[in-house]
Amino acid sequence: MDVATLGAVGTIVVGIAAAAAALIGQRGQSRAAHTGVVMTGYGGLVDNLQEERDRLTAKVTENERLLAEAYAALAGAAADKAQLQTQITELTLENARLREQITQLGGTPP
Repeated sequence: MDVATLGAVGTIVVGIAAAAAALIGQRGQSRAAHTGVVMTGYGGLVDNLQEERDRLTAKVTENERLLAEAYAALAGAAADKAQLQTQITELTLENARLREQITQLGGTPP
């Protein structure tokens, strides 16, 4: 697999993980909301904790999305770098071959 394919696969995996985390967060919120209402005095505390957890879950999901984008960009940059390195190698070899031909024809290479 090339770097671009690995970056795309990584993006897909992170997206699936973020969706799973969001679903788990929603299920936990429903269950905990019913429990918090039953216990007088603790309901507000439980609600605050759930809100904080939801904010943190959303932040983690956003960070994972940004991380996937960064990996994809890095994979693209690595592919571009590899392509440029190949081109440099090819041109260097061609220059060496051409200099040799110039020398064989009695000239002085630049």
